[in-house]
Amino acid sequence: MTTDLLRLVTAGSVDDGKSTLVGRLLYDTKSVLSDQLDAVLRSSAERGLTDPDLSLLVDGLRAEREQGITIDVAYRYFATAGRTFVLADTPGHVQYLRNTVTGASTADHAVLLTDARMGVLPQTRRHLAVMAMLGVPGITLAVNKLDLVDFDEGVHEAIRAEFVAHALSLGYTEEQVTTIPISALAGDNVVTASERTPWYGGPTLLAHLEEITPDQRGCDVGFRMPVQYVLRDGDQGYRGYAGQVAAGVVRPGDQVVVLPEGTTTTVTTVDTPDGQVDEATAGSPVTLVLTDELDISRGDLIAAAARRPEVRQELDATLCWLAGTPLRPGARALLKHGTRTTSCVVPDLLSRFDEQQLSLVDGPGELTLNDMGQVRLRVADSLPADEYVDCAATGSFLLIDPKDGDTLAAGMLGDTLAAVTTGRRSADD
Repeated sequence: MTTDLLRLVTAGSVDDGKSTLVGRLLYDTKSVLSDQLDAVLRSSAERGLTDPDLSLLVDGLRAEREQGITIDVAYRYFATAGRTFVLADTPGHVQYLRNTVTGASTADHAVLLTDARMGVLPQTRRHLAVMAMLGVPGITLAVNKLDLVDFDEGVHEAIRAEFVAHALSLGYTEEQVTTIPISALAGDNVVTASERTPWYGGPTLLAHLEEITPDQRGCDVGFRMPVQYVLRDGDQGYRGYAGQVAAGVVRPGDQVVVLPEGTTTTVTTVDTPDGQVDEATAGSPVTLVLTDELDISRGDLIAAAARRPEVRQELDATLCWLAGTPLRPGARALLKHGTRTTSCVVPDLLSRFDEQQLSLVDGPGELTLNDMGQVRLRVADSLPADEYVDCAATGSFLLIDPKDGDTLAAGMLGDTLAAVTTGRRSADD
């Protein structure tokens, strides 16, 4: 059994029982504070329930409790003897797909839910397409509410076959996809194995999640660090460049390049809050002292000189459009990439993704709320950027409304839709 951290994202259609499942995981792993449990017991009793409504452990916003739905991304933490989990619980409604994108963007694994009575729904396929587009390494389908179909093996197998076939068509392998029959309400196969599914010989959901080996997504590009601050101490003659290592490893003596200018230099020391270190890896906050005095500022990228990213002013990218106002050719926005923000224009919409048919519609006139598509961008300031499939940290960006600062789109450099469409195109909508 592994002992590291696993980042999860959960998603499912409305009323698939996702909140109950997450609540069950928290409750059965004893990750609930006594006052939280007391509050849930009181609320459940007020509703005339004899057993606690575990979904109340998750739907913390007042609007969520009143409507009985999840409307925001919530991060939950729980642990077992072998592993710590960070779980991004995302909404099921179509209009909140943007929240699913947010939760999935950093996930090592996705748990999708479906109601055994309903099977694989359009929203199930939509969520699966988002996971594939974002490169989430593994998928588990929890076929929930099997108690409402008398734990029928045939029902589970039909859903499993359809879901796996769809996942394979999106580029997943059979080893990356798992299905588990559960009842979140009763606890069958969530934490404790169920006697009511004698035909199922696999692990419980929690046991399965404990055994997953997190896959490193898109980080084999060498060292990358966007500069956040320039630290100076005139009295000591100190000048360092602070940021978080986005990818790779940095050590004293390494040859690096400062982009977009393209000047090369050498790392003298790698400083951290705990002092100088011999090396720093992805996720580490560091301050680099360089051999040469260079004109470096916030937004620049310090990268391995031998494996530098291309500096470009025109970019092809995949967008998930998150705004109510449609995106049309010629639109202008701010593009935030790493620590740099620059203005951009969208001269062309290349295609729109039909997540139900797994096809591309060429030359769409617009992208509307929750649409995913391929676009061309032209930025005011050249960007050093990797393809998303090569490095998620330096291949992702946001489009921001310059008028009010609202997020318009989440973007990935390169054609991340290629793997999930297998060349299929539609002539029209």
